[in-house]
Amino acid sequence: MLSKRLRGLVAYKTETTPAPVKLSSNELPFELPTSLRKEVSKELERAHLNRYPDPHSEELKGVLSDFFGVNPRNLLLGNGSDELIYYLSIAVGEFEQGIYTPVPTFPMYGISAALLGRPKLEVPLQADFDIDLDASLELLESRECTLAFFSYPNNPTANLFSRWKIERLRDRGLFSVIDEAYYHYSNDTFEKEALVREDTVVLRTLSKIGLAGIRIGIMIGKEEVVAEIDKLRLPFNITMPSQVIAKVVLTKGRDFIEESVSKILKEREKLWRALNVLEGVEVFPSEANFLLFRTHIDADRVHRELIKEGVLVRDVSHLPGLKNCLRVSVGREEENELFLEKLSLVMKKLL
Repeated sequence: MLSKRLRGLVAYKTETTPAPVKLSSNELPFELPTSLRKEVSKELERAHLNRYPDPHSEELKGVLSDFFGVNPRNLLLGNGSDELIYYLSIAVGEFEQGIYTPVPTFPMYGISAALLGRPKLEVPLQADFDIDLDASLELLESRECTLAFFSYPNNPTANLFSRWKIERLRDRGLFSVIDEAYYHYSNDTFEKEALVREDTVVLRTLSKIGLAGIRIGIMIGKEEVVAEIDKLRLPFNITMPSQVIAKVVLTKGRDFIEESVSKILKEREKLWRALNVLEGVEVFPSEANFLLFRTHIDADRVHRELIKEGVLVRDVSHLPGLKNCLRVSVGREEENELFLEKLSLVMKKLL
């Protein structure tokens, strides 16, 4: 009775291995300050949890519009960006038309396509992790396609794709979703275009700036595009606690967010420099809050040995073009130092 699509679907896998130092999920490593947590608790005490939340999240949209500098009517909220990716995969084009993605990239694009039975048009990245434009255009000439997802910066490679290549592909007739989950660490955006074009939207999230636990994804787009896609939104998709917490943190905790992002950028630079001189390791440039690095030995062995040493990173060596690659989130200073110490030990042991 179950759908053939479901039987063939591979679920998204998160890294849940317990470890004292968790650097695998690209979260902000800093807890909210005590004063801010008290403000959140105070507001939650006033919440009427026996009632449904505001179905349109109007107050939160007002806060987010100020935070991102856009009109509330240009915002659509989701239970994480995953929900918005799913809506876009339903809304744009027909199910027999393909969804284009450069790979490797965030797996939810492909999972949403597979769930809906839409063809996945995946083109491997170049050796420098940029989009292979010629191969992409060649594939699009032979296949019908209406929707493209671009992780910008790309997860797991941490780089920004060439902007002109995205524009060339969009000009080919692709509705382009620019997933800017790591925008606060790259400060590069397609927001202005998303506000005026009918073929471009931008995705943002609060998960990378300290609020991964409340699952708030944001789509920024032209008002008419937002209104149409909003028809798909499930009722009450943003919980009352999530709305309350986000409003408090984005109003009274902006200094915390800015200071935290600044710390991560400094730690990213230090971590990159240290990895760059570590024997047996090749580290790649990053515009995100994580680093991709390649080891000269089997990455699975390195991954397992690091877990034994109490450090969890993400093994991405199974992805196309990423043989022997691992991804490490930028953590607190002491976490990064411990990671470097343990990685150095592991590399000496295995080399």
